[in-house]
Amino acid sequence: MAKSPTKYSKFLSPFKNVFIVILIIFCIWMLFFDTHNLFLHRELNKEINKLEQEKEYYKKEIDKDKKELKSLSNDEGVEKYGRERYKMKKENEEIYLIEYEDSIKKSKK
Repeated sequence: MAKSPTKYSKFLSPFKNVFIVILIIFCIWMLFFDTHNLFLHRELNKEINKLEQEKEYYKKEIDKDKKELKSLSNDEGVEKYGRERYKMKKENEEIYLIEYEDSIKKSKK
């Protein structure tokens, strides 16, 4: 009796080897079902990139704050800061605030 070849026999012949079947099952398990699967790694890499961007942002903010602190170390810097931020003035001095229409918040009607 001769075996009749089926049309799928050439595709199923590699699966007769036990090692190949185990390797395929292992790869599928590691890619989709393991606790450290491919999708989890992608999410973690996205989060790492986001955190690195935040880290760079905060480094720039720290550098900017250090420069501002350095400028506030002398009396002229403190005086300038008080005048600009808190609208302070010296005695016998008048301050004129100029506001433009586009910078004023509009009230609701």
